[in-house]
Amino acid sequence: QVQLVESGGGLVQAGDSLRLSCVASGRTGSGYVTGWFRLGPGKEREFVATISRGGGITDYADSVKGRFTISRDNAKNTVYLQMNNLKPEDTAVYYCAAGLMGPTRNVWEYDYWGQGTQVTVSS
Repeated sequence: QVQLVESGGGLVQAGDSLRLSCVASGRTGSGYVTGWFRLGPGKEREFVATISRGGGITDYADSVKGRFTISRDNAKNTVYLQMNNLKPEDTAVYYCAAGLMGPTRNVWEYDYWGQGTQVTVSS
């Protein structure tokens, strides 16, 4: 079993930056593919970014490409999501998820999920 805890969310203005963290604990073993997803008001859960176990492969949703950067520090069992030039449409609860398949954009291929962290961007 793997536990994931996100942090770093908050209320910011458009154009600001935030860095989210996702710390894994438990049976982290040889590591997991880790993704970030978000659930905005009135929207469906949306893929944001994903990163391979070693960190060498990343993938981003078109809506965040060029503004968000996913990275990981395996020594700390932590995955980060650096979010720059935030927009009001980025407002959502952000979840990290871990799985053995991928990197993938598919929600169903992630086995473990965190509780989420709220990001609110005001205009």
